[in-house]
Amino acid sequence: MKVLIVDDEKGIREVIKEYSVSEGYEVLEAENGLEALQILEQKSDIDVIVLDIMMPKMDGYTALKSIRKIYDIPVIMLSARADEFDKLQSFDMGVDDYVTKPFSPRELIARIKVVTNRNKVTNDEYVYKNLRINYLGHTVHINNKEIKLTPKEYEMLVYFVQNKGIALSREALLNKIWGYDFFGDDRTIDTHIKMLRNSMGEYRDLITTVRGIGYRYEEK
Repeated sequence: MKVLIVDDEKGIREVIKEYSVSEGYEVLEAENGLEALQILEQKSDIDVIVLDIMMPKMDGYTALKSIRKIYDIPVIMLSARADEFDKLQSFDMGVDDYVTKPFSPRELIARIKVVTNRNKVTNDEYVYKNLRINYLGHTVHINNKEIKLTPKEYEMLVYFVQNKGIALSREALLNKIWGYDFFGDDRTIDTHIKMLRNSMGEYRDLITTVRGIGYRYEEK
């Protein structure tokens, strides 16, 4: 797998490269958005881009606009900006994930795995023990019996599975499932989580509560 790291800080690039290489990834580097676009013109087989926002010559937002016009490559935005506006703007522009500095290199690698797997899914089903999700049919079965989920509950379960092992904030869930124009509060998520757990019966514990953050899907 090829990873393109775009950041004007050499130290940041070296840290990400070290952890990426340890996973067996091939790494390409760019100091700014303009250089990243030049690399993309020559290398069409890049699997994921880690893209900083604040860079000279061409910032991450400008580069992202150009990337999305031509390429369908997963992009993880890397930024010191933790404001909600910046995160929402990035997701609205088409990023697959948003990581704030300072960050855990191991967590970044985990997120790289998630976005690349999400974009390379070829299986029509997810199966864990006697739990089966049919993506084409939008159905969920437990012990060969279909369980009835609302559209939002189904979307939430699929999103959890796609991001298994990663703690998802209530904000992230609201943005992904309900959209950025949602007007409400975090209790909406908690209510739907409760209903989803009830529907999942013996598999309810796969969705764990992460205190102070939100929820995580974990295969036991």
